Amino acid sequence: MPAGLCTRLLAIPLALLASSTAMAIEEPSFRVLERDGAYELREYAPYLVAETRVKADFERAGNEAFRRLFRYISGDNTSRQNITMTAPVTQSRPTGEKVAMTAPVTQMASEEGYLVAFVVPAKYTPDTVPQPNDPTVHIREIPAQRVAVWRYSGRWTTANYEQHEAALRRAMDARGLRAIGEPILARYNSPFMPSFMRRNEVLIPVMRPTPR
Repeated sequence: MPAGLCTRLLAIPLALLASSTAMAIEEPSFRVLERDGAYELREYAPYLVAETRVKADFERAGNEAFRRLFRYISGDNTSRQNITMTAPVTQSRPTGEKVAMTAPVTQMASEEGYLVAFVVPAKYTPDTVPQPNDPTVHIREIPAQRVAVWRYSGRWTTANYEQHEAALRRAMDARGLRAIGEPILARYNSPFMPSFMRRNEVLIPVMRPTPR
């Protein structure tokens, strides 16, 4: 895998950098089905995201995507509404691409670039959510899904991500869980949060094997 995972996200507006310890930050609704140390199996309710695709390497994609999405939640939408910031911010590879099995696909550069998304607050529905003025930003509904999760802290380095992505896959294998979607890197804190206090997660949509 190319060393595409940056150690920090640059050019994020200061308004996005408030720590979740300073104020309550809304997250998508889920219930925990299993928990074992850093591993969880969650069942998520449907939720909306504002999402943009950027064809660039990891660092430039993150910068451009954040600028677009921040403009959207700051009033660059059809209702001219300010939309509350939520957590996490996710980054993933567009679905349908063929990738090497060992690669953390959310971090690998490709011609298709990256999808970066903000979660839309739960008070909005597909009918009421403000639509982006920017044609490169789209509202998408994430369906209800079961997701295997590995939580970790530390720096946003390739080695750190690969270590925990591999740990999640081992946990999935031990439980007979099959991946049915692309891995997602979820970041819950700003680059200014001390690395040992950061909440990072690898998420992989899964299904259980069919009993024989």
